[in-house]
Amino acid sequence: QVQLVESGGGLVQPGGSLRLSCAASRITFNIYTMGWYRQAPGKEREKVANITFGGTAKYADFVKGRFTISRDNAKKMVYLQMNNVKPEDTAVYYCNAYWTTIARDYWGQGTQVTVSS
Repeated sequence: QVQLVESGGGLVQPGGSLRLSCAASRITFNIYTMGWYRQAPGKEREKVANITFGGTAKYADFVKGRFTISRDNAKKMVYLQMNNVKPEDTAVYYCNAYWTTIARDYWGQGTQVTVSS
């Protein structure tokens, strides 16, 4: 069974930075587009960013210029560098692995990010 384990969440002040990590295991990493989603209390889960095996990244408009997604294919790791965070970035952040060919995806358990002074 595919496993995705997030880490790096926590409390950060507005304007600060945080780096999330996702370790993937039991997965053929090169066939999956990896992504980060988030879900705030009372809101639906939304896509933050994703990145293909080849490194093509896409971002939601609300994080463009502030967040950067990257992946280390050799280590089966995905990262989300969060800069200039805002209170509205407060949410549980989930790692996602998506195999486009068969529309199958997997989720991590999530990591809490709280932006507050």
